[in-house]
Amino acid sequence: MTNIADLVGRILISALFLLNGIFKINNYDGTIGWMESFGMPGILLIPAIILEIVGPVLVIIGYKTKLAAGLLSLFCIATAVIFHNDFADQIQFTSFLKNIALAGGFLILFVNGAKDFSVDKKFKK
Repeated sequence: MTNIADLVGRILISALFLLNGIFKINNYDGTIGWMESFGMPGILLIPAIILEIVGPVLVIIGYKTKLAAGLLSLFCIATAVIFHNDFADQIQFTSFLKNIALAGGFLILFVNGAKDFSVDKKFKK
């Protein structure tokens, strides 16, 4: 059961980023405008999309899990601080906490890696 729970957990924590990466591609110009309204250069959208698509895929299949999870954890913290720092707005405060919680989940993966249902485990044998 532990291995199945690990795989399901990796899928669930990764789904948000994978879907958001695809959304950013489909709404590229709008996302650049939104980022720039926070003072962020629009060119940073490209690495964000790459991380939001490649990172979750790596976490789901369990390949380079610790690296991908570590990068996604840092990404969660950065986006929480940059984009969700208006604590007077309940939605923004909740989004901040969601990102911090996701960072914590990715930190657990960073420390422990993936279990048996992973490419990483297959390469260890």
